[in-house]
Amino acid sequence: MPAAQSLKTFLSEQSSVIRIALTRVRGSSPRNEGTEMFVSPSALWGTIGGGQLEFMAINAARDMLRDGSLHREMDVPLGPEIGQCCGGRVELQLTRMRSSDKGAATDRAARRDDALPHVYVMGAGHVGRALADLFQHLPVRCILVDTRAEEIDLCTADVETRLSAIPEAEILSAPEGSAFIVLTHDHGLDFLLTTAALERQDAAYVGMIGSATKRIKLRNWAHKQCDGQSIEHLRCPIGASGSRDKRPSVIAAFVVAEVMAELTSETAATAPTGATKAPVMGQHRDRRGRSA
Repeated sequence: MPAAQSLKTFLSEQSSVIRIALTRVRGSSPRNEGTEMFVSPSALWGTIGGGQLEFMAINAARDMLRDGSLHREMDVPLGPEIGQCCGGRVELQLTRMRSSDKGAATDRAARRDDALPHVYVMGAGHVGRALADLFQHLPVRCILVDTRAEEIDLCTADVETRLSAIPEAEILSAPEGSAFIVLTHDHGLDFLLTTAALERQDAAYVGMIGSATKRIKLRNWAHKQCDGQSIEHLRCPIGASGSRDKRPSVIAAFVVAEVMAELTSETAATAPTGATKAPVMGQHRDRRGRSA
């Protein structure tokens, strides 16, 4: 479920809520400045990093809910004093939320959702669906694309699905900085989609399922059919961690780790974000799989 929607639901269901915000971080800390979480008398949304720091902040927030306080500040060293070994120091603001504060928090969450990096899983077979199962829990917008309705329909993950007769059009219309994982049922289609993703030259990650032999075949094909296009920046095989376990869920776990490492690297964090472009081709479905 998108963060904006789940937070909106949380705030609408809880009448009394304290917002906890990390306002300053010095040294090592479990989370960065600007991180926020929300505390009601009986529920929580979000995290400021767990551990003793979060335990203290939640207790302070619930004390405020009991005694009617509106605002509190905390300055906490993350060391032996509280049994946490990060070594840094954080400042927190705890604020009782009004209706306008709840609306502003929901808007912030919506903007964060809009800025999420796009991950295109090109192929809804066993590994593609396993990838969707994992990506649904991560801070990305996952789009599962296939030409086969029967495979798309097997996806139960809370991700966007697109039934597309021309899947390469999804690659061409993707926003800058997207990640592309190619694992269709057809090697020829894999080659077409992979070279289309590489040709963009702005992808955060391009990976194709296969072997070292398949990579060589793609290299030769791209050289002949794509004006000598290089595949230097291609990940193939994907999820090449040394594991001999070929179960879809295991492959997906290693691939997700690869993709998230690229999307959250220092280079990715400082790269300009391109505006999301409108879809071009194909029948699109929302995150629940309904036709749109």
